[in-house]
Amino acid sequence: MNALVPLPVLLPLCVTGLKLAIGPRLQRFQRFISLAVLGAVLVLSVLLMIAADRHGPLSVHLGDFAPPIGITLVADRLAGLMLTVSSAVTLLVHVYSLGQGMADRDDQTPVGVFHPAYLILVAGVSCTFLAGDLVNLYVGFEIMLVASFVLLTIGGTATRIRAGSTYVIISLFSSVLFLVAIAMTYAFAGTVNFAQLAGRLQEAPDGARTLLEAMLLTVFAIKAAVFPLAAWLPDSYPTAPAPVTAVFAGLLTKVGVYSMLRTQTLLFPGHRLGDLLMLAALASMVVGILGAVAQTDLKRVLSFTLISHIGYMVFGIALAGRGSISGAIVYVAHHITVQTTLFLVAGLVERRDGTTELTRLGGLAKSAPLVAVLFFVPAMNLAGIPPLSGFIGKVGLMRAGIDNGGGWAWALVAGSAATSLLTLYVMAKVWNLAFWRDAPPGAEGEGVVLESAGDEPGDDEDDEDGEEDEEAPAAGSGSGRPVPAGAVVSAGLLGQSITTTKRLPWPMLLATGAAVALGLLYTVLGGPLTTFTEAAAAELLARTPYIEAVLGR
Repeated sequence: MNALVPLPVLLPLCVTGLKLAIGPRLQRFQRFISLAVLGAVLVLSVLLMIAADRHGPLSVHLGDFAPPIGITLVADRLAGLMLTVSSAVTLLVHVYSLGQGMADRDDQTPVGVFHPAYLILVAGVSCTFLAGDLVNLYVGFEIMLVASFVLLTIGGTATRIRAGSTYVIISLFSSVLFLVAIAMTYAFAGTVNFAQLAGRLQEAPDGARTLLEAMLLTVFAIKAAVFPLAAWLPDSYPTAPAPVTAVFAGLLTKVGVYSMLRTQTLLFPGHRLGDLLMLAALASMVVGILGAVAQTDLKRVLSFTLISHIGYMVFGIALAGRGSISGAIVYVAHHITVQTTLFLVAGLVERRDGTTELTRLGGLAKSAPLVAVLFFVPAMNLAGIPPLSGFIGKVGLMRAGIDNGGGWAWALVAGSAATSLLTLYVMAKVWNLAFWRDAPPGAEGEGVVLESAGDEPGDDEDDEDGEEDEEAPAAGSGSGRPVPAGAVVSAGLLGQSITTTKRLPWPMLLATGAAVALGLLYTVLGGPLTTFTEAAAAELLARTPYIEAVLGR
């Protein structure tokens, strides 16, 4: 079974090479192999999760080089669960993107650019979850960075290039800081392998340990969009195509949370920065949800709720108890799925009505009841309405805070309750404006220009029929204008020529429905899921099973 551990990383990379060699040819075959490899990664992830639960952590030293020289990949309960959830989500988002690409009649560029970049992103996420040392954790981050820049800027519009540039600058800064932290760790301990560091860092001077912990937490807090290091996210994610935004919001921030979980429990047990983490968690909850309350665009509302609910996960990490770690793991799995689903629904709304600006939407509950249901269920899940999985995770975290009994813990319990109520208010606001009320006067359901890849705002060049183009507003700006069918809009993967339509592509609806069902499955399996996460938390806090699996003692 150990031989299966590298495959979630290797399979997407190998298929990416094959797809690049084929180029834009053999469209159906390329779609098939993309779905096949993502399905295979999901099956492998489930097998690794089951094996780790039954037999303990699985490890493999690539090239048979032992630590600290060799590359070590480790699959324990936490890594197995994260791989399984992320693989399921990436498969569904890929089905969604195939439906969107086929509806846009874009036959070359998505296969030639989007699909390889997407598979590289999947490989980077898997590498991060399986990394057994700091260097390969860094490599996983960089693989994701390269792929995510391509996906964020796909289509080449000015808005996406600007947002992508901000994202890359922030990511490069965190990468440099990460490299410095790795170098300092090696200087103190003579290794970067997690299992070896678990013992050697305990012998390092207190000041050195605190410095390393602070640097690594800063890096991972940037990746996870923890306040006050989250200002880049609301301006970066909403500009990307719907499938890209969905997978970024669901997965990339959780990679940072996972890294915090791994390092805080394995390398820095009894960490000294717990109070600082609690403050950051509380600030993320409160500032994020207040930002969501102030927004009038659906994508930006969801971006701010993303920042807010990262605070719940940091809350669990900061308390560092078995119950809190278990609650944090449940909430990570829940949030990956629910946040991805909500952004997929935002893409459906944009596809149908040409905008996600809430002031220009209305009547969707009557005109698009399926889309309304697909929004309502994950929205209530995000708000933590019982008995949904969001409620299970929040109750676990709040119970851990009450059991802790400290001042900061009680503040976080109160902040969690307030944030949950405000999340419900925000979701109710979106429901009332976009779905429940009547459509506002002048709202158009079809043929609304959002943004053109080849015709930027202010472009005065004449088009082919000799007529002068009108100014095309940015996506989500709320100033879209009615135009004849066939106009260029940015709801497509690459800014290609499509039109908003009342009849949504069935693969997009199918993928979104499956994501909603996956979120509900966590509720149905709430008992087994909680039992699994408690075992994962106990394994993380014990540290010994992980160390013995890697070092063989």
